[in-house]
Amino acid sequence: MTDAAQDTEYDVVVIGAGPVGENVADRTRAAGLSTAVVESELVGGECSYWACMPSKALLRPVVARADARKVPGLDGAVRGPLDADAVLAYRDDEAAHWKDDGQVAWLEGIGADVHRGRGRLSGVRQVTVTGPDGTEKRLTARHAVAVCTGSRAVVPPLPGADGVRPWTSREATSAHQVPGRLVVVGGGVVGVEMATAWQGLGAQVTMLVRGDRLLPKMEPFAGELVGEALTGAGARVLTGVSASSVRREGENGPVTVELDDGRSLEADEILFATGRAPRTDDLGLDTVGLEPGSWLSVDDSCRVEGSDWLYAVGDVNHRALLTHQGKYQARVAGAAIAARATGTPPPATGRWGAHAATADHAAVPQVVFTDPEAASVGLTLAEAEEAGHRVRAVDYDLASVAGSGLYVKGYRGHARMVVDLDREVLLGVTFVGPGVGELLHSATVAVVGEVPLDRLWHAVPAYPTISEVWLRLLETFRG
Repeated sequence: MTDAAQDTEYDVVVIGAGPVGENVADRTRAAGLSTAVVESELVGGECSYWACMPSKALLRPVVARADARKVPGLDGAVRGPLDADAVLAYRDDEAAHWKDDGQVAWLEGIGADVHRGRGRLSGVRQVTVTGPDGTEKRLTARHAVAVCTGSRAVVPPLPGADGVRPWTSREATSAHQVPGRLVVVGGGVVGVEMATAWQGLGAQVTMLVRGDRLLPKMEPFAGELVGEALTGAGARVLTGVSASSVRREGENGPVTVELDDGRSLEADEILFATGRAPRTDDLGLDTVGLEPGSWLSVDDSCRVEGSDWLYAVGDVNHRALLTHQGKYQARVAGAAIAARATGTPPPATGRWGAHAATADHAAVPQVVFTDPEAASVGLTLAEAEEAGHRVRAVDYDLASVAGSGLYVKGYRGHARMVVDLDREVLLGVTFVGPGVGELLHSATVAVVGEVPLDRLWHAVPAYPTISEVWLRLLETFRG
């Protein structure tokens, strides 16, 4: 790790060493630009320690058991409860026991300098780093500063919330005991994934959903199928209801949740999965004419609007709050920084250009790792219609595909593709069902490539696989 002098100059300074910051540094170092990376917590960021990796480690045994219970000859062997201690130990391994030695070694291996401490902008192309011991050093960037500080969970300002020590996504993915009763506030991705995980590990989960369905940003059938499965697993899903206040009895007593319809619930823990805010409060944005605590508006190369040196990559720009999308932006931004620094090649920022994160608008893929999985890319039917496209939704019951019946007995699922009728290309695809996450990349390629449906007809799915749904969707479209 570098113990830099009080004032050091680099070509690029990256604030934040999560997956996004790591990928920006990787691209700028590959282009030969000297790069400093500043991190105040663990190198590897939210995804490695409190989000993607630990959450999927919690979910995988739950979902695998749910699938195995539907496989003849195997179902009887998996009727008992999960070994929660073994699952939590597996989660700890996947989170590297919250130690970042390997991630630091990787960054240093590509030739980046790692600076421990809180990085703040202190002027144009300048970053001041306050170390753990309070000492300060200033880093100056010849070409670019990239803000990659991510986002944080938001706890709503409910009466009593400060005193109940609520879970956010961080506590939900790192807890070391299964709560007897868990209330989950929120019906988005974090809410349904953590409800699935902890219900599967033995908690009694109650979900409080302000709207009328789960997963409101996906096609309606996604939330319906996931909600039915959660209910079937023993969880309670209450829609159209909100928490109005919370309180905890004593230091470690139960939490009482008062609802806006007059009812009350008691639980051992409460998880707020109610949205994210940018980690830009203490970033020194005011020193460069920007508002502290704000999302940062950027162009398609992730350069902050009105600036020729400041980039905001990943969650902080609010384009797509997903790790894989942030890493995609990082590859684009790192390449754009290098192109602008060297002039070769000139930045290609047109639609689908090498230095444009076009997929943020047209083809964002996402998998919700519940039972069943929900996977989508591109626009929903409602989004396509709102954008003014002339479209048609083509639906197919995944249970009618030969491969699904072999995957698990009693398969339940649904598929939809949204077709642009003027060009006969796909604007969006959604799959819901066991194992559909592995179908998503084929849909992403079709959407990104704007592959004509007449050409997709020649992409023959192997038989008998769940991918045969592609043939059935095309047949349904042709009539």
